[in-house]
Amino acid sequence: MQRRTFVKKASLGSLAMSTLPALSLANDPEYSILELMGKADIELFGKGINLRKDAHDAFVDMKKAAYTAGFDIKIVSSYRDFYRQQAIWERKYIKYTEVDGMEPIPAMEKIIEYSTIPGTSRHHWGTDIDIIDGYPKVDGDVLVPEKFGEGGPFEGLKKWLDENSESFGFHLVYTDSYFRRGFKYEPWHYSYAPTSIPMLAQFRKKNIFRLIKEEEFEGVSHFTTNFLKKYIHDNILDINPDLL
Repeated sequence: MQRRTFVKKASLGSLAMSTLPALSLANDPEYSILELMGKADIELFGKGINLRKDAHDAFVDMKKAAYTAGFDIKIVSSYRDFYRQQAIWERKYIKYTEVDGMEPIPAMEKIIEYSTIPGTSRHHWGTDIDIIDGYPKVDGDVLVPEKFGEGGPFEGLKKWLDENSESFGFHLVYTDSYFRRGFKYEPWHYSYAPTSIPMLAQFRKKNIFRLIKEEEFEGVSHFTTNFLKKYIHDNILDINPDLL
């Protein structure tokens, strides 16, 4: 078990499975806004796993099953706090605006093809993972959709996940559905539904628009009402419907 503490400024955002108990929102724990935004002190379990206890245990079971089937599931990213997400955002924003000469809004539109606005990442919750197969030798960036497709090094794992991940509670978040908007297809990003569903339900009841506007990081002053409303609708909420 690992415990991480982050002390920084505070800010004022039905699943039924045969192998998992039905969820009751009335019995779900309450999550603070700091917890939902990746600013809280939470317990993370497993060396190199770093998930909440229930998500950790389900992942270990899935990893064992995949290993038996000939795949070595490796986590590329799991829990990510607000400040780590802020660093990712600001690095990209500075590159696009100062190095590439892009205007703020086009730069931020490019960032949110794959990266979230700090405070809104599902990786803040300790329920989501980016995973690959550790067996194939792969050059360059491993989180590329083509590497999970036909002929790619992770094609086998992706097919196995398509058939088995949901039985362990893990659902693909950003699918390749033609009608889905927001973040581009991420065949590596899975979420532990029994915990992430109630967390999203509570997060969406918050004033996410105001929460983002009150933060202080590169680009905030350029956020427009239309940009943020579209981001909340498309990027936060237009996901795999199994996770809503």
